[in-house]
Amino acid sequence: MDSNSYSGGPATDPETESLIADRTRMLGPAYRLFYERPVHLVRGQGSHLFDADGARYLDAYNNVVSVGHCHPHVVDAVTRQMQTLNTHTRYLHEGIVDYSRRLLATMPSAVDQVMYACTGSEANDLALRVAQMHSGARGVIVTSDAYHGNTEAVTAISPSLGGATVVGPHVRTVSAQTLDVAAAIDDLQDSGHGVSCLIVDTIFASDGIFPDPTVLAPAVEAVRAAGGVFIADEVQPGFGRTGEGMWGFDRHGVVPDLVTMGKPMANGLPVAAMAARGHVLQTFARGVPYFNTFGGNPVSMAAAAAVLDVIEDENLIDNAARVGTALRDEIARIGADHPRIGEVRGCGLYVGVEIVTAQGAPDRVGAHDLVNAMRDRHVLISVCGSDGNVLKVRPPLVFAMSDVDWFCTEFAGAVAELS
Repeated sequence: MDSNSYSGGPATDPETESLIADRTRMLGPAYRLFYERPVHLVRGQGSHLFDADGARYLDAYNNVVSVGHCHPHVVDAVTRQMQTLNTHTRYLHEGIVDYSRRLLATMPSAVDQVMYACTGSEANDLALRVAQMHSGARGVIVTSDAYHGNTEAVTAISPSLGGATVVGPHVRTVSAQTLDVAAAIDDLQDSGHGVSCLIVDTIFASDGIFPDPTVLAPAVEAVRAAGGVFIADEVQPGFGRTGEGMWGFDRHGVVPDLVTMGKPMANGLPVAAMAARGHVLQTFARGVPYFNTFGGNPVSMAAAAAVLDVIEDENLIDNAARVGTALRDEIARIGADHPRIGEVRGCGLYVGVEIVTAQGAPDRVGAHDLVNAMRDRHVLISVCGSDGNVLKVRPPLVFAMSDVDWFCTEFAGAVAELS
């Protein structure tokens, strides 16, 4: 996950370097910045960002502000609620009930209850607890380069973090491309952990973005036969990003037992949730008096409801399908003339572009150079995958055809300069 991190040294101008130094001194070295020359952003609008010098950037990376930076409908909803009331969920308020009704209506009828938190990490942590209490087991199956958050519990199921983090002894990994879980199930059972759950991000983002919709259903069936449940981590593919429905699991033809969501839920406000089949949640809910001070507060619910409004009113799922297809097609057309561009894959507005050597091997250095060349051309992307060689293109859902033109013009130029 550190392939696109700033590693020190001269950045840009003295003022920016001073800001970096102050940040590092006070926040410590664990906080990472993007790019060889970090970007000092001060304003955003739609799919565009502006730095401290007024230069405009194309945001082809942020799924947090899923309906675009500073969307006026979301800003207005949050402002009005802030002026009225903000408190926690141990008092009655209509906002959380109204939003929950709308959210659950986007899911299969079997998924009929929802609990709120502030981050995707918290939601996944909660889902692991629910799965463990329901199944009576502890073993977890994840993909080999998964990322599911940064609490202690979800760090232990996030092998992509690397560094000093350690995958837990109760965790087994499988390939995101095959999801062959048979050996992992046998090993967990033989070791006494049992099978609590399979948890996957349904676009396999940190693994390198693999959209094949045929591999998940057999894995879910096998895990359920072993007594476990399926947790769909929708933090990245959810809320229409794939262009094939509201949720990433829709395109796989499976109904999850638990669904977690976070980042794009409220366009930048810290909101997250775990939706569940009621019978799966029952053991936990009856035994644990769950409470999250800020989860589901009225301001957060107003923001989340406004995001649903915008997705519906501006037809953003259709936009993700149409614009995402155009983006992938044009990137593939550019790549056809360049041997360093490998497979272009994805769905909707989630695109992965493999960067390879002249011999066809994964090229981490080349991908790093391309990401930074694009940054210098004022287009922001990142990387993913076990080899750090897959460009990750994940813009706000309001990305337009004119943005595709801008992106591809700069991409063609950056690729032409790749040494």
